[in-house]
Amino acid sequence: MRTKNVTVLPYDPQWKIDFENIERELVSVIGDLAICVEHVGSTSVEGLSAKPIIDIDIVIRDDSVFDCVVSRLKTIGYFHEGNLGIKDREAFKYSDKPHLRTHHLYVCPQESKELLRHVTFRDFLRNNPDAVKQYSEVKEKAAKLFPNDIEKYMKYKSLCIEALYSLCGLL
Repeated sequence: MRTKNVTVLPYDPQWKIDFENIERELVSVIGDLAICVEHVGSTSVEGLSAKPIIDIDIVIRDDSVFDCVVSRLKTIGYFHEGNLGIKDREAFKYSDKPHLRTHHLYVCPQESKELLRHVTFRDFLRNNPDAVKQYSEVKEKAAKLFPNDIEKYMKYKSLCIEALYSLCGLL
């Protein structure tokens, strides 16, 4: 069992600014290789409670530019971790970025099913305030029930996510 402190906070408009700061740094080295940089995950949805960690997908045309993306990201302190078991989504970790909010960085080809899932869910939530309210309440309760157990936190909110995925066509 992994123990990890689970903190869920009410939506903070600063998260959008934090994403933009990270995006600027990324684009400075991979701008010509990326189709776009997407702010995904709960911090990208206004009004949604979230763990204060920014999730980012760099979208590339296809794997032909991936090695170059890895090399350029390395110049600003990012290291490729592999796909961590998720096809068409490559994860990166970083060091020495105290000037940026904690974030998860992924690189996905534009045809990635994981990218489609991230963007579809984000856009659904952005357009459904009732779903945002429901999901926020579940996340907040899960964090209170399991403040030191990320697996139990994830499991607790999984039924809500499944129901929302069904509503937005992901199931």
